Amino acid sequence: MKMRTVELIAGPKEPHFVGDGFRVHNFIPSGFRLDMQRMNPFILLDYNSTFYFPPSDKPKGVAVHPHRGFETVTIAYKGRVQHHDSSGGGGVIGEGDIQWMTAASGVLHKEYHEKEWSKQGGEFQMVQLWVNLPAKYKMSRPKYQAIKNEQINRFELSGEKGAIEVIAGAYKGIQGVASTFSPIHMYYAKLKRGGKADFVLPKNFNTVLLVLEGPIILNNSEEALTDHLVLMANDGESFEVEATDDALVLVLSGEPIDEPIAAQGPFVMNTREELMQAFDDYKNGKFGFLEE
Repeated sequence: MKMRTVELIAGPKEPHFVGDGFRVHNFIPSGFRLDMQRMNPFILLDYNSTFYFPPSDKPKGVAVHPHRGFETVTIAYKGRVQHHDSSGGGGVIGEGDIQWMTAASGVLHKEYHEKEWSKQGGEFQMVQLWVNLPAKYKMSRPKYQAIKNEQINRFELSGEKGAIEVIAGAYKGIQGVASTFSPIHMYYAKLKRGGKADFVLPKNFNTVLLVLEGPIILNNSEEALTDHLVLMANDGESFEVEATDDALVLVLSGEPIDEPIAAQGPFVMNTREELMQAFDDYKNGKFGFLEE
């Protein structure tokens, strides 16, 4: 089995605010090697590195906005996020929990700091990922998966050196809890200092690692620091991650969706005509209603 090499290690870009509640570094799309087509099915990755929000009686966040043609996956590591959408989905994402929203044919959505957490303030760390949908599913009905951290199946590493939490796909026979529309593996690697984990993923799957806590060493040679993204080359199947301190790594690997991408703002379709239809449908109220 051939080893998969490191193609790129990217540091965090200057942060920007999404609304007033999410201070993010954008990793995807951000350049020729991290654009939507290269990273497909992962078409956006915004990372809110650890940031302190002071107490606020009015929760900070993002006001009502539309989505069509893809899924949003929101993972809260520190802090709590509350959200609602026009299809009836909603809830609170606690630390380690995941909100997996299939916007598909279209929803209105809003997300903000959970009210009681906002009053106290504190450190906030989260990831928002956009997952592309194959053309045949882009206009399917919206759906929602609320995944609590305690529901996630785990593979325990030997020597009590950590665990791999399997969100989607599978890891050494352990199945993920999330359902997906195309083949995707998504893991948390929680490693103690000196812990090692090996991964075997199909060569053609686009694969990245986001180091939430680190640093880590890949294949005994390449170091990736906290808040860095690692793009693995499509030249092999296996690679190894070693934690040189306690580490938390988000591992994403997915089969490319070999279809055209037409993206603008909150819509990701296959053609320009479909994009224009999305804007018309939104303007004409076909995404439902959601109170501000």
